Amino acid sequence: MRSIKKTISTRVAWPLISRVKAWKQRARLRSAHRRAMPDFIIPGAQKAGTSSLFAYLSQHPEVVPPVTKEAHYFDLKYDRGEAWYRSYFPLVESLKDGALITGEASPYYLFHPHCPERIRETVPAVKLIVLLRNPIDRAISHYFHEVRLKFESLSMEEAFAAEEERIGPDIEKMEEDPTYAGFAHQHFSYKKRGIYADQIERYRALFPPEQMLILKAEDLFADPETVTRAVYAYLEIDPDRAPRNARPRNVGSYEGRVSAPVYDSLAAYFAPHNERLYALLQRDFGW
Repeated sequence: MRSIKKTISTRVAWPLISRVKAWKQRARLRSAHRRAMPDFIIPGAQKAGTSSLFAYLSQHPEVVPPVTKEAHYFDLKYDRGEAWYRSYFPLVESLKDGALITGEASPYYLFHPHCPERIRETVPAVKLIVLLRNPIDRAISHYFHEVRLKFESLSMEEAFAAEEERIGPDIEKMEEDPTYAGFAHQHFSYKKRGIYADQIERYRALFPPEQMLILKAEDLFADPETVTRAVYAYLEIDPDRAPRNARPRNVGSYEGRVSAPVYDSLAAYFAPHNERLYALLQRDFGW
């Protein structure tokens, strides 16, 4: 009986929640011209601690978070226009003459080929905070993430082997049509997303190095307070404010679920790309 009541309650509640959300969105759109644009963007990488860092930043008294962490404007919803994007951010007057800042984190931005140019055109002075994780661990975490979402039905070995064939057509279509949203490109790009040098080069072609803070995700995982304070300093807000709750977000454990041959194959695949990244950034991440 309790299960039946819960089901009925959920069926009644969700339409009401949806209507309330739609009403709030319309209200925000009406005031979009009075809303701020982001002072910072965390464009990725996916499965590299973006949710944790965004949560830590949102705890700072000088940061006013948007309606949602991931606007997905520059990758999936660019056709909705700037007013739609502005509707997710606080009113300018609420930021107290520049004393407060706002921003968002959409981890597909780093990998999406059209995002750097779109961001440069829309918010050219925005500060970019990039988190890079050992691409082997990132790829494995990404795979299990897609399995949880029920988007991935192949085994890990099969999924990694099929990646080029799966995402290749999407890459071609995205080059031909900037408005094309490639499902496979977003969800099955396990190895390609770990070729960070390509992605950093696209951004550096449009943004100066001092406008990009590039962090090692493992440093954030090991010492969230120290890394977050460094981000505070980069954003020019009080760096002495430690996060109230520095627990990691969206953590998964895959120990014993990945075979040694998979690790070895990924290590061989990423080795030359990692070396190119180290040369580009003049920094050895030790992966």
